[in-house]
Amino acid sequence: MMSATALITTPGVRRRAWKLANGPSTWMLAPALVFFGAFAIVPLLGVAVLSLTEWDGLGAPSFTGFANWAHVFSDPVTLNAMWLTFAMTALTYLLQAPVSILLGVFMAGNERYRAVFSVLYFLPLLFSAAAIGIAFKALLDPNFGLSKAFDAAWLTQDWLGDPNLAFYVVIFVITWSFVPFHSLLYQAGVRQIPMSMYEAAKLDGAGRIQTFFSVTLPQIKYTVVTSSTLMIVGSLTYFDLVFVLTAGGPGNATRILPLDMYLTGFRSYQMGPASAIALILVVVGLVISLALNKFSGADKMESQTEGG
Repeated sequence: MMSATALITTPGVRRRAWKLANGPSTWMLAPALVFFGAFAIVPLLGVAVLSLTEWDGLGAPSFTGFANWAHVFSDPVTLNAMWLTFAMTALTYLLQAPVSILLGVFMAGNERYRAVFSVLYFLPLLFSAAAIGIAFKALLDPNFGLSKAFDAAWLTQDWLGDPNLAFYVVIFVITWSFVPFHSLLYQAGVRQIPMSMYEAAKLDGAGRIQTFFSVTLPQIKYTVVTSSTLMIVGSLTYFDLVFVLTAGGPGNATRILPLDMYLTGFRSYQMGPASAIALILVVVGLVISLALNKFSGADKMESQTEGG
């Protein structure tokens, strides 16, 4: 009968032990890499090529070099769309982040009434962007919306037709739509924190606010990084909600970059400049995502639990 030492030193057992210690073999990643290449890398390369051509979507593309890029960075409409996109990114993040954290911490409690409120907070996440856009467009209509229902004079403003108001109304609707998702992330993160840490803070005499800043917030820092990445990069892809609400108007007051890409490509039939705008969105999103993970240390995620 083979001894335990001899069994361990056999080639087959050593190979299996090496696989268990070093994870799955590289070939197991092949299907995912093939799908990623076919549905992400190849289309992205196609867009890069189109950005160097003049094409109306019907005829044969003609090579124009970097003329489309020069046009994009000199077009006042696109430059305004870039500014609006970055402004919307900053403002929606400043609104969503603190509200999501506070709601997530509140929802993480075990009291029954908090569970009831959690269901109510979750409801916006069940609706599609198109449904939310149509609902708010009807509610904010100055002729038959909330102004008629509550007979309030200040509600009779043309919220989506006034260039000075439309942009901020869109920011409010976006925040209302996406806060529930990020609240769920923070709820899950807070529930992973050991109760012993809160008990220790309580024994040290820490109040609720001090406990939040000394225990809760440091322990969910990687959740903050993940949520922030999704918020900021996701803000570069807002299209459907803005399109349904305002279609970029009034004028160009809400014509953000994703919407500008669509209108340039499928309304003006300028696929070359539209492809250049698409590449700008991809590059900016990638840079922001990598920067957030690099400078936050999320690429070196160590254990946040006791003894980690």
